Amino acid sequence: MSEFESLTPRDQAERVALFRAELIGAVSRRELSRGELAAALRALAAERYLPPGSKTLRYFGVSTFERWLYAYRVHGLAGLRPAPRSDRGRARDLTAEQREFLLEIRREHPTASVPLILRTLVADGRLAAGVVSDTTVARLYRDAGLERGVVVDGHTRLRWQADHAGALWHGDVCHGPTLRIGKTTRRLRIHAMLDDASRFIVALKALHSEREADMLDLLLFALRRHGSPDALYLDNGSTYRGEPLRLCCERLGITLIHARPYDAPARGKMERFWRSLRAGCIDHLGAAMSLHDVQVRLDAFVDEHYHRAPHGGLYGKAPADAWAGATCRAIDEPRSPPHSPSIAAVASARTARSTSTATSGSSTRASSPAASSPSSPRTPASLASRSRFTTDTATRLRAADPVAASRMRRPRRGEAPPPSIPFDPAGALLDKAAGRHPRHRKDKP
Repeated sequence: MSEFESLTPRDQAERVALFRAELIGAVSRRELSRGELAAALRALAAERYLPPGSKTLRYFGVSTFERWLYAYRVHGLAGLRPAPRSDRGRARDLTAEQREFLLEIRREHPTASVPLILRTLVADGRLAAGVVSDTTVARLYRDAGLERGVVVDGHTRLRWQADHAGALWHGDVCHGPTLRIGKTTRRLRIHAMLDDASRFIVALKALHSEREADMLDLLLFALRRHGSPDALYLDNGSTYRGEPLRLCCERLGITLIHARPYDAPARGKMERFWRSLRAGCIDHLGAAMSLHDVQVRLDAFVDEHYHRAPHGGLYGKAPADAWAGATCRAIDEPRSPPHSPSIAAVASARTARSTSTATSGSSTRASSPAASSPSSPRTPASLASRSRFTTDTATRLRAADPVAASRMRRPRRGEAPPPSIPFDPAGALLDKAAGRHPRHRKDKP
């Protein structure tokens, strides 16, 4: 058999082009007047034909033959190839939410194959079987620039996850909008701890400060509520590198891990939660709101939406379902070694500001700048006396005046006007959790 005898069309599009060329070939090579050409095309349209790959005969219209004829005269065989669909690769059988969900899974799991992703979603009941093919989803990923194994930022990162829920907790702080309380403005800092394997929020607290004492209080709350994890994965900031935190982790048998400085993608799970929290709650908080109002909205968003919504990093499983099988080590706080402060004592011993100290349970303020200077001579802090200064220090201490301190504030920034259309997603979730009638509906009972 010669090489010419084995020559076949390259693909289905070329087979279709050859079929069309056979139909209009005789007409394209004849010199016909306008009336003769119209008659020849009507004769072709009166016949039935069997297209390549089809099992049924079909008719083609006069306009179709005319389009094929002029395309063949200008572009040759290439002009008769069928054009691809304009919505090719857009997964028409999927909703916009399902497409975004599939894209989010590929971003979270760049090494997972398309069959594995679809098989997992079908097994979990998040996607009906046979709704979309592997080829369509692969085209969807390719058009979005999410090829398998390719990381968007170009840095080689390997996906990792804790062995089980309760093994590793993340901790971080998110900066929220400025709150107006009375005639003053206060900053908002949201502290959170997230379980690695389940993405479950083990602790979430809204505060006005970002101190080590706040981190210790949050850790204490999470430990008392859920038990102790095997490890903590924290930011590299000063809030998470203090001696009390390291000492508490050592005594509780918790491995303390710090991320590399200025490497936010290394803590991608926590950053992804902050993005969801901002979009669903923080960005819609009003300025004239108390800390309690912020806290109840955060709790409503987490409990009513985040913990129940399917998570792309969990192949569609909800964080609450993944956390159901968590195993944490129980702690027995009363059995702490004698003559050693517990985590609660260490947290309460931390000072509020570098210019304040605690003596005999009352707050005092140094009247001299030397008291707050890093170069001032001090003795090591004593947890028993909670004193930061020696008895023979030359610095005079005076009682803190909260009224005078309230006047020591920075210039007030310009404030954005209140929105004209009420839009409070977290408030709607709060009404649902409390069983109240939606506050913005006009048909109130």
